[in-house]
Amino acid sequence: MNLWLIFILIGIAAFLIRISFIALIGRRQFLQWLRRALRFVPAAVFAALVVPELFYRSGVFTPASPQLIAGLVAIAIAWRTRSVLLTIISGVGVLWALNTVLAA
Repeated sequence: MNLWLIFILIGIAAFLIRISFIALIGRRQFLQWLRRALRFVPAAVFAALVVPELFYRSGVFTPASPQLIAGLVAIAIAWRTRSVLLTIISGVGVLWALNTVLAA
């Protein structure tokens, strides 16, 4: 089967899955408690993706990893400045510097 055809079919399937939620429940009103709970979903998903990367290196728990230190610096910068760009630059910069120092 042609690789491009597979890409197109997967793209159509992904689109149909996403549009089904919009079409089926897009106009419905949710209960108040459910709306409040759904507001926390993006933060929970983000935490589930980021936290393991901060504490585990090559599948091993490391409490003082460069990722954790850079992540803590980025959290502090985000908390103080509320700037996404400054947070990303500072986190990546600290991670790069720590990896450079530790590699030497």
